[in-house]
Amino acid sequence: MFVWVIFVALQLLRGYFDLLLKKNNHSEKFEIDSAGTHAYHIGNPPDSRSQATAISYGVDLSNQKARQVHESDFYYYDFIIAMDVNNLEILKSICPNESQSQIQLLLDYHPSIELQSVPDPYYEGKFDEVFDMVYSACSSFFESIVKKD
Repeated sequence: MFVWVIFVALQLLRGYFDLLLKKNNHSEKFEIDSAGTHAYHIGNPPDSRSQATAISYGVDLSNQKARQVHESDFYYYDFIIAMDVNNLEILKSICPNESQSQIQLLLDYHPSIELQSVPDPYYEGKFDEVFDMVYSACSSFFESIVKKD
């Protein structure tokens, strides 16, 4: 099994999921990326606060550069995981009818949170809280895929 996953709206997701794959010896079975639904910050590295939080948890984001979701992503990736309802709706509205990608919310995989959307750490400054949510949800997402193998 080889799985393609793109995380939309937070580069921290990609960094954590990459670390999770390495720890579980699954890096060769997945291709992951991150992108945004808007053209903000294209080509830029992740926010310095996000990078500092990631480093404190052992996650390196230094090689990442922002990019925008492209139509080809809907044909290439098996899973397109959105951080919030707004991005989910945008993704669904631009998804070609022929796409087989599963477009889902990240927090649908969180074992105990009732929220649909991950809080925006950039405006609320809750980078550690967001990392904890991302950690739990990514771990559950990973386990759900591995169980299918």
